[in-house]
Amino acid sequence: MKRFWDHAVAVRRPEGGHAVLLDGKPLRLPGGAPLATPSAPLAEAIAAEWDAAGGRKGGEMSMEAVPLTRLLGSAQDRVAANPGAMVEGLVKYGETDLLCYRASDPALAAEQARDWQPLLEWAAATHGAPLSVTEGLMPVAQPAGSLAALRTAVAAHGAEELAALGVAVPALGSLVLGLALSAGRVTAERAHALSVLDETFQERRWGEDSEAAIRRARGAADVALAGRFLALVRA
Repeated sequence: MKRFWDHAVAVRRPEGGHAVLLDGKPLRLPGGAPLATPSAPLAEAIAAEWDAAGGRKGGEMSMEAVPLTRLLGSAQDRVAANPGAMVEGLVKYGETDLLCYRASDPALAAEQARDWQPLLEWAAATHGAPLSVTEGLMPVAQPAGSLAALRTAVAAHGAEELAALGVAVPALGSLVLGLALSAGRVTAERAHALSVLDETFQERRWGEDSEAAIRRARGAADVALAGRFLALVRA
């Protein structure tokens, strides 16, 4: 679409929270409601997105240029109305968490145990959610109590945080990694590196796969966005 505004600014809303104005008019979501942020830093970051998008008035832009806006819009339009659906969708990743599936290759399995097991132990200690580990790809049933504990941990997040987890967890293939990112236990960069440990191990052995590298870069960008969004929401 064409840029129709000159300036984007963040402002405090009289009813609480913060908004973004485009030439003095509230930035609105597709459903018509004005976009509202829980924190000033997030509003300022969103205003910066819109100030840069399209270059200047009359320039071409797409919603790809405003990723923070899209995430907040998802939180307001979808997640806030039905957080339970997002919670249940995220808990499904705990049922088949990446960190629970170890390789038969002894060298790779050793790296997985070294880098993944501490996070499983953290989930057990912090959330009361010990998870079973297996070798290979055959599904392993996880304790019902652990899944219930993970559900409680996820449900403690607000709509904006759930929207961020909704981006990070599928990209990581791991609810434990997503919760660790949310808790500040790992950075976005570290979380993504752990999620692609198997791929990078194989590339060290056999050489880089260009398609896999492109896919990893997209995943890294998604996790970085989620991590940044979480930080701005909580600032």
